[in-house]
Amino acid sequence: MPTDLVHYSAAALTDRGRKRPVNEDAFGISIEHGVYVVCDGMGGAAAGEVASSLAVDEVMRLLASQATSPCAAEAEQAVCAANQTIFDRGQHNPRLTGMGTTLVALIAEERHVWILNVGDSRGYLFRHRQLQQITRDHSLVEEQVMMGRMDRLEAMRSPLRNVITRALGTHAGVTPDIFEIEPEPDDLFLLCSDGLTRELSDSLIESLLSIDLPLEELCARLVKAANKAGGHDNITCLLVRAGH
Repeated sequence: MPTDLVHYSAAALTDRGRKRPVNEDAFGISIEHGVYVVCDGMGGAAAGEVASSLAVDEVMRLLASQATSPCAAEAEQAVCAANQTIFDRGQHNPRLTGMGTTLVALIAEERHVWILNVGDSRGYLFRHRQLQQITRDHSLVEEQVMMGRMDRLEAMRSPLRNVITRALGTHAGVTPDIFEIEPEPDDLFLLCSDGLTRELSDSLIESLLSIDLPLEELCARLVKAANKAGGHDNITCLLVRAGH
């Protein structure tokens, strides 16, 4: 691949949506260290907000404080450390018992990109005007689809689509999925909470990303479209573009 692929640009936007009283999503960006995180919290009262913020803060603290760019193993360790932090906080505070959060993170360096996920927040690659979902949801309906017991349309309409099978903070241990990608110039990566993907189809997201606009404006268009489609949940999108 070209040796001049040395920099990335990024933008993010989070929105409460039209139905939820608070925003329990959180995100973190460190372009300097190549670390990008989106989390979608869950739990009663403010517990989801606490869980997502803890996850982002811990991952960013561990990965964006090093002299060199983190590797996949260090990223996995940071996710597991964040899981332990949330789990311990829930154990010691009855109001926060059972809180958790999804996580999707991207670690970028010149020749490698790693995407890690736990739960149903997603990571996508938009390359050559085509959108590809990189992560696979840790959800009950996704398991049903993988086993052939449900098709994609049924999964989208299922009343069980909110049931996730893996999250940070709900158990003492967690294992993130890790995907490695060799980046190309002009690759665009999308990290998002399910408040975006529940409202917008992949084909619609693809069409919105196909417009040549600054990343901030693309984020705003995605959030606006999700709200227009219903805005039933908090919406967060984070875009990372590979430069020349």
